[in-house]
Amino acid sequence: MNEKFNRIKEILVRQGVSQKDLALQLDKNEHTVSNWCINKSQPHLKDLFKIAEILDVDVRELLVPSKE
Repeated sequence: MNEKFNRIKEILVRQGVSQKDLALQLDKNEHTVSNWCINKSQPHLKDLFKIAEILDVDVRELLVPSKE
C-alpha cells in the first residue's frame, strides 16, 4: 500500500509529540501507531477521533483530502 491516507505523522511532528507518547495515551502498541504513521495500516474511526482529541485538532486534519 503506497497510497497515503492519513497525516498522523505530520501532525505529530508539527506538535512535537512522539509516536510512543501517542501510543501510551491511546493504550495501543507502539508498533500499531507506527504502522498508522507510515500508512501501512489505518486506525479505526473511533481511534481517529481519539487521536484528534489528544492532539487537539479537527479530525479532518488527520486525513489526506480526496479532492483538491
